[in-house]
Amino acid sequence: MTQTPVGSAAPAEPGGPDPAAYFATAHRAVAGNVEKALRGKPMAVRLALTCLFAGGHLLVEDVPGVGKTTLAKAIADSVDASWNRIQFTPDLLPGDITGIQIYDQSTGEFSFREGPVFAHLVVADEINRASPKTQSALLEVMAERQVTVDGRAHSVPPAFMVIATQNPVDLEGTYRLPEAQLDRFMLRISVGYPDVDAEAEILAGRATAGVPPELRPVASVDQIAWMAAYTSRVHVTPAIAQYIARIAKATRDAEELRLGVSPRGSIALASASQAWAACEGRGYVVPDDVKAVAGPVLTHRLLLDQEAEIRGVRPGEVLDRVLRSVPVPVASGVS
Repeated sequence: MTQTPVGSAAPAEPGGPDPAAYFATAHRAVAGNVEKALRGKPMAVRLALTCLFAGGHLLVEDVPGVGKTTLAKAIADSVDASWNRIQFTPDLLPGDITGIQIYDQSTGEFSFREGPVFAHLVVADEINRASPKTQSALLEVMAERQVTVDGRAHSVPPAFMVIATQNPVDLEGTYRLPEAQLDRFMLRISVGYPDVDAEAEILAGRATAGVPPELRPVASVDQIAWMAAYTSRVHVTPAIAQYIARIAKATRDAEELRLGVSPRGSIALASASQAWAACEGRGYVVPDDVKAVAGPVLTHRLLLDQEAEIRGVRPGEVLDRVLRSVPVPVASGVS
């Protein structure tokens, strides 16, 4: 298959004689496009696209000014699909997200007016600045791809994804996301500060600082839907499935945790591992794929007990010990 230059459009027709090569080529095209807007952060981009291709939802958590919204908007701009941005504020109401019933005087009937959540990609900016009641408006649509208003269900478009950003909860004017909300995000990532070279490059272009580059779509919604379907077919051997299950069980047995990984978390880890493998051009998962995504997939699902919190233990430290303690399958190829 002809290789697509980084940042150029993905091949027009999904699949072809070599679907694994097609997937890797399409991934490079989208990643290269996103990296035009978010410089010096290839790992953050890779993880974000892993979530997109796995059909999950993404939470980007970091301090202000490091490019959280830039990353979310760049992903939305890179896909030729409908997308809406919701700026979460303390006065935002659930109906402002999901939509409301409107009374039509001419017909004497109520009609449903869709909210901004009805799009392929929804950018929920600073999600933890809204009240918990408003945050909960996303629970149903993130889990079931539908919104229920006045007892009637309304489906959102296919290939639906929420990309949420949030500031650390110790900053002024923020609310902690409830555990049920966090569990619906497949991955939580941090962008982090750029390295010296990347920041110097940003400063060199300071005349246009604050003006994000205009990105053109390099993939269609049909291509993304195909990639998500292909991801689900990436082979997971029984040994890898056992490996993921043992990791989940080990978190539930960890003394420092009062809440380990749920079955939803195990499924998310398997799906993200499949997408990571597909981005590598492989049609099967190996243990290194699981390890590569375990932190972003599992850490936000772990709740420390009170004693561990007092001692300053971090969930990531517990997960690292879990990963070291669980035996890695030796024979993990396709069987």
